[in-house]
Amino acid sequence: MLLEIKDSFKLILNKPRSVKTIIALSIDITSCIVSFWIAYYLRLGEFLPLSQKGGNAILVSLMISLPIFIFFGLYKAIFRYSGSAAIVIVLKAILIYGFIYSSIITIFGIPGIPRTIGIIQPLIYFLLISSWRLLTRYLIGGIYTKHWKKSNLSTALVYGTGKSGRQLVRAMQDSLEIYILGFLDDDINQHDCFIDGKRIYSPSKLNKLIIEKNINLILLALPEISRKERNKIIQRLRIHKIAIRTIPTISDYAKGKTSIKDFEELDIDDLLGRIQVEPYESLMKKNIYKKTILVTGAGGSIGSQLCREIIKLKPKKLLLLEINEYALYSINSELENLNKKNNVELIPLIGSIQEYSRVNDIIQTWKPATIYHAAAYKHVPLVEHNLIEGLKNNVFGTLKIAEIAMDHNVSDFVFISTDKAVRPTNIMGASKRLGELILQSLNDSYEKNSKKIIDTKFSIVRFGNVLGSSGSVIPKFRSQIKEGGPITLTHREITRYFMSLKEASQLVIQAGALSDGGDVLILDMGEPIKIYDLAKKMIELSGLSVKNAFNPTGDIEIKVTGLRPGEKLYEELLLSKKPSKTIHPKIYKSKEPFIKLSDLKKELEILRTLVNENNLKKIYKKLPEIINEYSPKEPILDYTYIEKIDSQSYD
Repeated sequence: MLLEIKDSFKLILNKPRSVKTIIALSIDITSCIVSFWIAYYLRLGEFLPLSQKGGNAILVSLMISLPIFIFFGLYKAIFRYSGSAAIVIVLKAILIYGFIYSSIITIFGIPGIPRTIGIIQPLIYFLLISSWRLLTRYLIGGIYTKHWKKSNLSTALVYGTGKSGRQLVRAMQDSLEIYILGFLDDDINQHDCFIDGKRIYSPSKLNKLIIEKNINLILLALPEISRKERNKIIQRLRIHKIAIRTIPTISDYAKGKTSIKDFEELDIDDLLGRIQVEPYESLMKKNIYKKTILVTGAGGSIGSQLCREIIKLKPKKLLLLEINEYALYSINSELENLNKKNNVELIPLIGSIQEYSRVNDIIQTWKPATIYHAAAYKHVPLVEHNLIEGLKNNVFGTLKIAEIAMDHNVSDFVFISTDKAVRPTNIMGASKRLGELILQSLNDSYEKNSKKIIDTKFSIVRFGNVLGSSGSVIPKFRSQIKEGGPITLTHREITRYFMSLKEASQLVIQAGALSDGGDVLILDMGEPIKIYDLAKKMIELSGLSVKNAFNPTGDIEIKVTGLRPGEKLYEELLLSKKPSKTIHPKIYKSKEPFIKLSDLKKELEILRTLVNENNLKKIYKKLPEIINEYSPKEPILDYTYIEKIDSQSYD
């Protein structure tokens, strides 16, 4: 019976809005008539026949009530979503109607109609029109489905009874995808209490709830707690092998960026268990505030995040240099939205750091105070297979822009380096180490008696893998988990240092402000993380299990594919011994070996000639002569070189 009524209501829903408005008006008119008859019966103990007297009273009632209802927007409401707020509006409308109607009956009177009808009828009228609206919501608004078809829904618990948790439960009342059973909270004083009809459970009972209530999802609503406490909770939940999601921040859905129902994967810091140090405002602003800033590679992973952080610090102008048109368009559009309050002049510039005239023209025209040099080819296998272009961009492009910066008296030049530059085993790492050597030698050659005789301070910031950047493992693993696996990694024992994009970019800015010039600034990456353990953790936090020899019925297999060309099992951050501390707990300074500028330039000219000649064999011999620590693990893997060798073998 209930299903038939529900289906009838669904047919009405498919009608035009004008039809639905007429139906709602008709029901309210009927409710008015019925409420009057009931009121008359309650007062006199008999039903009033539809006589002249009763008709006049009903007509007066309709002439007063309907305009008031229209004014309050009762016929613009979407009944399937009608809740307590809608009933409050109905109550306000009825109170005004009741006051006017009872006043007319009391003061002027209607022959044959008791004055008390003016009080009784509005009360019954309110009950009738509220009831049919709530019934509509029950039948077609999801409550019915939720109560009668729970088996088809995901059953979730919300961790946290704060404002965010309560808002989430209210927002999910009409969800046809997720049924919220209740809350989890660590506060023992709240256990077995209720919020909005939902019970608060102790986290210690979670295992029992998973079994008995078929819980398959935990929604984290804990924006107020510290990162340390949040990580502790996630680690406790991890043992239950249940899917964990987090809700967007209140600011995000307030700005319309997302809905509170758009649950997100755990962020990178949750997966790493890192606790970020809040940035030092004085260091963040030092090289940026009210200054003209140039970011090279502005559309890349690091470059774009640097731009997001820089624009918050209110520079005078922000120059975005990028060779990729789409990447430049994307970051410029994003920054324009962020820039509504900051009033920073954004200047998107297409160009390559390899083009001397273009870069010189840009720096000469706008005279930036600080340059963040993030433009680089950084994908290890790709650079290994495209050796010449890697060297042109990462080495000679860096040399060009550094010399131009010096010629135009740029105050600060910050070079973004990598842990792969330390004792490199691949071309990408070797090219970045050469970039470091260039800046170290430039800085040193223009110092006399410990005083710089040029205005440009060259700084080098070195850090490990940035999660969330292009090619990083977490987006890759998430995609593989969604597809049902397997997760692929190159070696079971491979480890890496990891940091989030935001943290890395903030530390880069602060490191540049701390540099004395010529030193290598090392970002504290914490302990290296085993990639296999990271993959396992992501599977478990998705509510799944690892499929292996010990668990052949598991959900996701972790498959080892073998090391890629030039890839190391582990990375390092230092060439020299223990670095010195700075005022920032996450930033260290290191004085590392370098080559005198005169000697380096001779070597670079030889290398440039070899690059222009495409002489890969001699390049492979030359690079270890310049970089003593470089020891290539692979033979020449450049695609063009290999194709030529293969073609010659067939001739």
